[in-house]
Amino acid sequence: MVLDWPSRYKIAVGAARGISYLHHDCIPHIIHRDIKSSNILLDHNLDARVSDFVLATLMEPDKTHVSTLVAGTFGYLAPEYFDTGKATAKGDVYSYGVVLLELLTGKKPTDEAFVEEGTKLVTWVKSVVQEKREEYVLDCSLMDCPAHEVNHAFSIAMMCLESELSTRPTMAEVLKIAAANPLEAETFSVGETELLPRKTSNRADVTFGDSILASMVDGVSSGDILT
Repeated sequence: MVLDWPSRYKIAVGAARGISYLHHDCIPHIIHRDIKSSNILLDHNLDARVSDFVLATLMEPDKTHVSTLVAGTFGYLAPEYFDTGKATAKGDVYSYGVVLLELLTGKKPTDEAFVEEGTKLVTWVKSVVQEKREEYVLDCSLMDCPAHEVNHAFSIAMMCLESELSTRPTMAEVLKIAAANPLEAETFSVGETELLPRKTSNRADVTFGDSILASMVDGVSSGDILT
């Protein structure tokens, strides 16, 4: 199935909208605890649907976390949740950041290459982004996409993957930034983090790599759609 860059970004924004709804609009709030690409399904319009609430837990608005046994999927878990067993909404934000990296790089955190080399998708991308060499980790099918949009997406992912909870944005903040046009704002600020989109233009259609969110695409082609 062929998906262009706007379709990929639509998936990212749609997933952010769904998770934001769980965190901020549901009472009690819902922490999903297993945000990953295979738990984000697409309908025929490529609208994202968050699915699989087996591990989800409820959290009252006046609480900051829920203590629970660590559960979820390796490669998507926030480090503080893995270390303390305290589930927070910002743990879902971290997991969303990993999904966004999948869209950008075409790689999964469970790829054999990462296991064999003893590294992680997040660590690999962070080290490259710090040197402003995003093109080295970008999915090769996205090389001709608008640079300002791709850099905008990388910046959002890096915010979501902040190690410190205090600098990691809420899902409502992520949605606001993701839904904004990167050409209309020079700088986005969340906490102490700033995003500075670099502006160039060069648009082209892209195809979805076989390894990118394959379960999402399967959901569209097979008719297995969450409504």
